[in-house]
Amino acid sequence: MSQSAPIADSLDTAGLARRAWNSDLAYSFRRSKVTVVAGVITLIYMLSALFAPWVAPHDPYDLASVSIMDSFLPPAWIEGGDSRFLLGTDNVGRDVLSTIIHGSRISLGVGFASVFIAASLGVTLGLISGYVGGRLDAVIMRIAEVQLSFPDILIALLIDGVIRSILGPGAHGNIAFVVVIAAISLAYWVQFARTVRATTMVEKGKDYVQAARVAGKGTFYIMFKHLLPNVMGPVLVIATISLALAIVTEATLSFLGVGVPPTQPSLGTLIRVGNDFLFSGEWWITLFPGVALAIMGLSVNLLGDWLRDALNPKLR
Repeated sequence: MSQSAPIADSLDTAGLARRAWNSDLAYSFRRSKVTVVAGVITLIYMLSALFAPWVAPHDPYDLASVSIMDSFLPPAWIEGGDSRFLLGTDNVGRDVLSTIIHGSRISLGVGFASVFIAASLGVTLGLISGYVGGRLDAVIMRIAEVQLSFPDILIALLIDGVIRSILGPGAHGNIAFVVVIAAISLAYWVQFARTVRATTMVEKGKDYVQAARVAGKGTFYIMFKHLLPNVMGPVLVIATISLALAIVTEATLSFLGVGVPPTQPSLGTLIRVGNDFLFSGEWWITLFPGVALAIMGLSVNLLGDWLRDALNPKLR
């Protein structure tokens, strides 16, 4: 028994992997070359961000290894460049490539955390609104409609400003990441809530929900045990697209100076810093972080478009 159990587990794992590889979703992914390229690029970004301390050529936050004498060096292939700094250096002598890798780590971290919180809040409110209905549904949807009348970036700026005024300038610097994540999360929950509400209103009239009611199951049990799994398809699509939007929103907030602190710069902060030296000839300081942000957002958006089409039964 002790020897056959690991063999059986390995066979089960191999069978699950084979079925996943041969599934409709995997086939749809493999047959789209654009999606494959976008997936590879996104994976590279995530792995680079996850292992940034080991992947980056230099540590941009180690003051002992950063020299002001290396500031404003152009990319290595341009006259005056240094082979140690492939994409050049910024105004304080930090390697631009290393700051991009570490900045991507911060941008992705804020993006994933924001989308997770926004999805959790939006899905919960959408389930309650769609299943319970009545006045509670009216209140939640009126709040959502009022918020939809303003651009997401303005909502995020408003929330960030309110939290800053409450905490004060000194306290805000210590929890800047939390403030940015909260601002973006509260700006993006509406899309999840409206989609889940619409799906819930369709699903709650089906037989399996009626059977759960007859069996005496409670409201929250039915919502999170039976309805939640059936509304996760659209949620995954919105989450993927919202990830790209959240990354761009975080970069915009940082570019405006209300995002993450300058001591831990994201891509938006790097673009803002480089923008100050753009017209003096040091174009690489802002160009390369901007290109990195554009490629990241485009790749995640392409994955979201593919996932939306792959999960749409009308397009199969």
